[in-house]
Order: sequence, then structure tokens, then C-alpha cells
Amino acid sequence: MKLDRQHPPEGTVRDWVDARAAAGGDAFVFSDGAAALDWPALQAGARAVAAALTALGVAKGESVAILQPNGREGVLAFFGAVYGGFRATMINLAAGQDAIGYALDHCGARVALVHDSVADVFAAARPEGLQRVTQIEGAAPLHDITPQDHALLMYTSGTTGRPKGVVHTHASLLAGGWTTAIAHALTSQDRALCVLPICHINGLCVTMMGPLVSGGSVAMCPKFSARQFWDQVDQMQANWFSVVPTIISHLLHCDANPTADTKARLRFGRSASSALAPDVQTAFEARFGVPIIETMGLTETAAQILSNPLPPAVRKIGSPGLAFGNEVAVLGSDMRPCAVGEEGEIAVRGPNVMLEYLHNPDATAATFSEGWLRTGDLGRKDVDGYLFVTGRLKELIIKGGENIAPREIDEALYAHADVIEAAAFARPCKTYGERVEAAVRVRAGSTLSNEVLIALCVEKLGKFKAPDRVHFLPELPKGPSGKIQRLKLLEVVDAA
Repeated sequence: MKLDRQHPPEGTVRDWVDARAAAGGDAFVFSDGAAALDWPALQAGARAVAAALTALGVAKGESVAILQPNGREGVLAFFGAVYGGFRATMINLAAGQDAIGYALDHCGARVALVHDSVADVFAAARPEGLQRVTQIEGAAPLHDITPQDHALLMYTSGTTGRPKGVVHTHASLLAGGWTTAIAHALTSQDRALCVLPICHINGLCVTMMGPLVSGGSVAMCPKFSARQFWDQVDQMQANWFSVVPTIISHLLHCDANPTADTKARLRFGRSASSALAPDVQTAFEARFGVPIIETMGLTETAAQILSNPLPPAVRKIGSPGLAFGNEVAVLGSDMRPCAVGEEGEIAVRGPNVMLEYLHNPDATAATFSEGWLRTGDLGRKDVDGYLFVTGRLKELIIKGGENIAPREIDEALYAHADVIEAAAFARPCKTYGERVEAAVRVRAGSTLSNEVLIALCVEKLGKFKAPDRVHFLPELPKGPSGKIQRLKLLEVVDAA
């Protein structure tokens, strides 16, 4: 099976793994010293997991809970579950016992593939009736599967309520890898560096599904390390990477640098999961000489919906770019397209869009309107069709009846060279309804003060939008991908 840049992939994940195995070539290498997997070895390992689960009586489309950090065992657990026709249910190991327990119970899994390092986490959160598979043995004829069968279940972060379980089919999961592959012109010669957790849609779809569809390979690290990052790129011969804005900022504030050979090999770095501050992107590219491609994606769309084109085409700093492989529109409350420059809600439709929220028909129905998936993000398009995200409906700060997008304040704070992480948030206020505050993490040894940062925001945004107070934290709360969780900040700063 070959990548068609005009049409989404046909078939199932099993079909694509089989095709890659027949063609041969590298699939995964691991920075922790684990044995590498070429495509034939990955196929054999996935088939063994699939056969063992089938022999245990797991039904087609049934959830198989996967509690695995990044690594060889996690790769085989994921591909094995999907290869067998099961719903691979990726559990966020950083979510906390209550959220893990909720996901394990809600998904209805009867078996779990659990890494030894998180056995205690599983034992503490395990609902009655869920058993850990301790040995991959046994064989049975595999279930027949189709592109429309369930393949992936991944839970949203749940910052505004209980997490929702996003269901992807084989078709939408492959399409998620395809949107990445066509946007970044991936080929069999490309190797992705994966430092994001594979229990998150970016780590899973961008750096695992993208290479599956393109025939490339993956260099996988257990987790991100700013000090080791460039050495890992070099040692494992990666030529592109996908990260989040906080990682880009941490690399910028670390004294480690890529070698000339590393910079020459790297085609691009990719930023996703939240907005990248223009000053951070500019500073990164100026220092390291590596172009950053800003993108945008959702769990509900198997990752990417928008991407800036590769150089030498136009990259617009501050924009996640153009649609690749799906349609992205800015719609008004009446679901009509907004005019150029007019703000509205960002909506998506295409082959990468989820099937449903598991066991939640009301949330599913509320998310879809007239065939469009409504993202909850606000934005506008310019005359060239590039989309600019202006805020998030649930995160808007409403001060004195005026809407303030927190992203504006974030970007003003990031303009100071000492700021590593920044996020503005709302605090309830009797006078204005809500007022603006912010939290930052600054570099070690910095003498930066609350007054200096407020003055910076006043200079860039005016007094009305500037925060009344800036809190200095050792670290801002983040989700599994490293995305700052803005809606948790008020609770965190009040507890500090």
C-alpha cells in the first residue's frame, strides 16, 4: 500500500502494517536501549499480542486498556490491540488516580496491557473485573475487521468536567496520520523524533500513524529532556520532530545546542497542541536555525487539522496555517461562513474526524452541527486563507462585558526573555465580573518582578487587558502533552 497524497488511506491499520512488513525497512528505534523494531518484527509482535487477546475471548471492538509509557512494549501493545480488531484505549498515566479509574471503568475493558513500571498505578485505580494480561501467549483466528470498526479510544483532558472518550475508527485513525504526511511531505526516508507521550493524540497520530502511512520510521524517547534533546536527534538520526510550545520554550532556555550536522539533517520542527507565541518561534529559529511549522489539531480529529506549509512556501508566524486533508471553516452562530477577518467558531469536517464520544450521545450531538465538528475555538481567516486562532470559548476572560482572549496576554508575557511558561486566566470579580491575572515560570536566577511584567503587558496591550497580578510558579499545570491547563490555574495559584 502506498501513500496517495490526494486521497485518504484505504483499508485498516492491520492492512498497512502488513504492507509495511512486506516492504521491509526500519520502523522504531528506542533511546532507552531496547531492541529496535523493523516493520516485519513490528508485524510479528503485533500479531502475537492480537492472537493472545483473541484467545482470551476479547470481542471485536471491545476496549483493551493500555497503560504504557513510551517504549518498545507500549508500541507493540498499541499496534497489537488495533491489529486484532480491538479498541486500543490509551490511558493517560499522568492524569491522577481518579481520572485513570474513571477511564478504566467507563471504557468497559475486561483486560489491560500494563507496563511493570505502572503496575502500582493500575492496581490502585483498577475497577472490579478488569484483569492485567501478564503473558502474551495463546492463539486464535483473528477477527475480521473493516475500516469503519473501532480502533482507538482516547480520553480528553477533562478540564471542564468529566473526560470524554473520543472514538476513532481504523479509517479516521489512518487519516490522522495521512494529514500529517501530506502536510509535511513525509516519505520513507524520514524519521520522526517522538518525545511526546503516546497516550496523547499528538504523540500517537503524528509520530506513529504519520510514519506508518508514509513508510518512514520513528525514534522514540521515554520522555522529553531539554538537555538530551539535541543529542537524541543526532544519535537516532531523526530529521523532524513534533513538540508543543512549552517544549520549544524550554529548549530555548537550555544551554544545549544542536551540532552543525544535526541542524543540516533536520528538515523541520513541528509545534502543536496549543498556540505558539510569535516571539518564542522567532527566537528559536534565530538561535537554532531550524524552521518551526506551527500546526493545530484535536483529539477529536486524530490530531492535525491545520498546518503551515514547509519552506520555502509562506509560513505565517502566529497562524497554525491552512487545512490539509480536511475542511476547516470559521462559522457564525447561525453556522454560516464568516467573512474574511470576521471572528467565529472554528469547525472541521473530513476523514480524520472522530466517530463519536463513547457512551455519550448528548455530547456527540452537541459537538456536530450540519456535518461540521465544532471545536470550541475562536478564530478568523485572512485573505490568503490562513487561520488565526483568537481564543477559546470556554477560556475567554469577560471583563466588564468585554471579551479578552488570554492568548494576547500570554504572547505579551513571552516577549520577556526570562519567561519560560506563561498563561493568563480569569478571576471572579464583583466589580467587573472577571478580572485578568496570569502565571509565569521564569528562568533560574531571574530577578523579574510582578511590576515589570504588568508594565510590559500595559505597553503592549493597554491597561484594560493587562493582568492585575502575575503569579510566579515553579511550574504551570500541564496535560499529558505538555499543554498548559489554563482552567486549573486559579485553583493552583490559590493553593500556592
